[in-house]
Amino acid sequence: MTVTNGSSAALAGWTVTLPLPAGQTVSSLWSGQSTGTTGNVTVRNASWNGALGVGASTTFGFTVSGGTTAPSGLSCASP
Repeated sequence: MTVTNGSSAALAGWTVTLPLPAGQTVSSLWSGQSTGTTGNVTVRNASWNGALGVGASTTFGFTVSGGTTAPSGLSCASP
């Protein structure tokens, strides 16, 4: 997943919320830190990819097990 700073100021960190359908679990995650594995999973930046200048982007990835429905309703915020 790509996180892009579309604001007019640099960001010191980012947070993405992944609302997973019932029965789905995040089974692996890379380039971010997760606060959970089911329900509304919150992913925060890793120590090395949180600072984003204007127009800059970074990526993180995850795999989900259980079910075939792709997560939807994702949201992204800067702390």
